[in-house]
Amino acid sequence: MKPTQQSGSKAYLFSIVLVATLGGLLFGYDTAVISGAEKGLQAFFMEAKDFSYTDSWHGFTSASALIGCIIGSALSGLLATNLGRKKSLFVAALLFLLSALGSMEPEFLFFEHGNSSFSLLVMFNFYRVIGGIGVGLASAICPMYIGEVAPYRIRGMLVSWNQFAIIFGQLVVYFVNYFILAGHIQPLAEEMGKGIAAITPEAQWTVTTGWRYMFGSEAVPAGLFALLVCFVPETPRYLVSIGRSEAALDILTKINGRSQAESILPEIKDSMVVRTEKLFSYGALCIFVGIMLSVFQQIVGINAVLYYAPRIFGDMGMNDPMMITVLMGIINILFTLVAIFTVEKWGRKPLLISGSLGMALGAFGVAGTFGQPGMEMLTAASLLLYSASFMFSWGPICWVLIAEIFPNTIRGGAVAIAVAFQWIFNFIVSSTFVPMFNMHLTEGDDFGHWFTYGLYGTLCIVAAIFVWKLVPETKGKTLEDMGQLWKKQH
Repeated sequence: MKPTQQSGSKAYLFSIVLVATLGGLLFGYDTAVISGAEKGLQAFFMEAKDFSYTDSWHGFTSASALIGCIIGSALSGLLATNLGRKKSLFVAALLFLLSALGSMEPEFLFFEHGNSSFSLLVMFNFYRVIGGIGVGLASAICPMYIGEVAPYRIRGMLVSWNQFAIIFGQLVVYFVNYFILAGHIQPLAEEMGKGIAAITPEAQWTVTTGWRYMFGSEAVPAGLFALLVCFVPETPRYLVSIGRSEAALDILTKINGRSQAESILPEIKDSMVVRTEKLFSYGALCIFVGIMLSVFQQIVGINAVLYYAPRIFGDMGMNDPMMITVLMGIINILFTLVAIFTVEKWGRKPLLISGSLGMALGAFGVAGTFGQPGMEMLTAASLLLYSASFMFSWGPICWVLIAEIFPNTIRGGAVAIAVAFQWIFNFIVSSTFVPMFNMHLTEGDDFGHWFTYGLYGTLCIVAAIFVWKLVPETKGKTLEDMGQLWKKQH
């Protein structure tokens, strides 16, 4: 179906949104690839002779991409404002590609292949940080791009598809990791402690080669994203902001039809009259709510589960932790679809509050049953409830709100700040999970297990109260309405 002057084209709209969501897919792929690779990677660097690769080093290495995410998200406002949304997405795609190839072969040019050392660890983390910068850019700009091209009546649904792409990217990499391992297995903790010579032949390949293939596999979707993003248009709101109103009208017409485009364009222009508004022009509450949405999305602990899923299921006593991880990915996909098809009917706040309460129930269930003999299935079910509740609430809806809640004149900078806080707290949660989970008051007790998930459950309750009291409902409002919404509360 071609765009028409009367009605525009849904096919055109969905095609450019689909390309933008590839950035979300890479976001999920890059952040979750570590879940299958981290044990082989740990065993590889434990062989280093010039330093001791401790749990703390492993926690840092597993989460090092998040440093790049903080940098990328902090830069996203600057790039989105000066380069535009489209060119910024292309930069993100190139960074994904470079990171995938570099993480697969960190020895490239400078080091002997397969000889682990502290210098090689630094180089590996450098490439992971590069990929993290790409994730940080994509995490801020993909929902911004979709929000700025989408008609307001379906904006929440279309931005939610970006979260679907993130979770789909995680599911894809769970499958990729599973098939890369094939007949091979992950090394056991006791084997790693005795050196690579003690690792069984089935696990040797995972340590020397498997984790490389897992990281390198990301080059395929990254290259596709870089190619396709060249064919999408710039967003109408960015085009208006740089004085290209005719080009903006053309894009609006293709999406909405001529008559609607001609009524939307003046509203965009009016909202862009003052392009030099300061960040707090609409009050501190506007920025605070955006930041705290990001903070709560992370401190409820979901990414500690997503990044370490095979390890967690293995510690529960599951026979095939990678297969259970794949099952979790499928459940996550299904519950993300719940958000996509209800966000415009039920609104943003009901989904966030109900999801918070479901997560709390799941987290407390894990805290109370983890490590208890005969309760392994209940622990797994609680963890799946926790994850599923996140997927229909905080996963997609946080991104919807961040994409739409800020007025046009401060959106670039405000989104950058909010998303930067998201990655800062993602790094804190992800890098502290392993040492916190392994804490013991006495030798062999499960203090770290119940404390960690008890903490996450408590924070879920606090998140529900925050949404109930402070977050405004944005269902049915245009992006141009946001200025008035916040001025009324200012």
